[in-house]
Amino acid sequence: MISFQILGLVFFSFVLIKSAEWVIVSLRRIARKSKIGVFAISAIILAVGTSLPELFVGITSAIEGSPNISLGVVLGSNIANTAVITGIVALLLGKINVHGDYLKRDVFTALVAGVLPMALAADGILGRVDGLVLLFVYASYTASFFKEKFAEVTNQHSQESFFYKFLREINHIDFDISKEYGKMFVSLALMLFSSQMIIQSSQSMAISFGIPIFVISLIVLAIGTSLPELIFSLKSVKNGEPKMFFGNLLGSTIANSTLIVGLTAVISPINIVSFIDYRNGVIAFVVIFLTFWFFIRSKHRLDRFEALILVLMYIVFIVLEFIF
Repeated sequence: MISFQILGLVFFSFVLIKSAEWVIVSLRRIARKSKIGVFAISAIILAVGTSLPELFVGITSAIEGSPNISLGVVLGSNIANTAVITGIVALLLGKINVHGDYLKRDVFTALVAGVLPMALAADGILGRVDGLVLLFVYASYTASFFKEKFAEVTNQHSQESFFYKFLREINHIDFDISKEYGKMFVSLALMLFSSQMIIQSSQSMAISFGIPIFVISLIVLAIGTSLPELIFSLKSVKNGEPKMFFGNLLGSTIANSTLIVGLTAVISPINIVSFIDYRNGVIAFVVIFLTFWFFIRSKHRLDRFEALILVLMYIVFIVLEFIF
């Protein structure tokens, strides 16, 4: 039985790695053909894709009447992505070079988005109006990538008749880019599915070896749910595409804090039972994120020693959570 579980781990790990490579290839082709840029594509499409586990948790918990779970998962995921995923990638690869305008805008946006849910919940509840505010923030962030495209389309619409415009759109459908979107979504689905299978196999193996369920949840599930981001991050940086890595990292933080928490709050308002628990998590996120921001702004790269500091900060956060 254990031998089949080991084979399953090896097989699905291979599927996860290959599907991450396919996503990167598709992202490159889409960015080249659409002229939107790999950072924007990664920050919008890929970030939402890799945040699907948090999205499912949020919607399910809201429907079942326990929306607080979503807020905790999102906060923990944002901290882990900034400290652990970024730290492991830089530790394994030596350094991550940082170049682009997103240092000025998107990093700051991610920081504000990460804190915004708790700021709106300062009155003890994250209501439906607060949820709509968060959704509006995400929609505004997404739309900001397409300002030039919107202006171009508006100009064309003002100069063309509806019939001519319709015929032109039909004749200029780019089927190649449609195929790339299809390939990317299939590869993304494979990433998520293989990650889930790895988690299940790891759970079964841990139970077979008599490892406590608490340890399984703390270690196996935490690592398993972060596998898509980790594998994609390693592959993108190794392939010379740090913009994909930062687009996914910052986009996931923004999507988690606005889109996912916003949808959860709209479905079922979130009553803050213990504000202290969330407050400590927000403080940890802000400290870790500002440290990460300082590192990448100072030399436009994240070195191995700095990555080690981020990982150690996360370990300290986990230890303090258990102590207090």
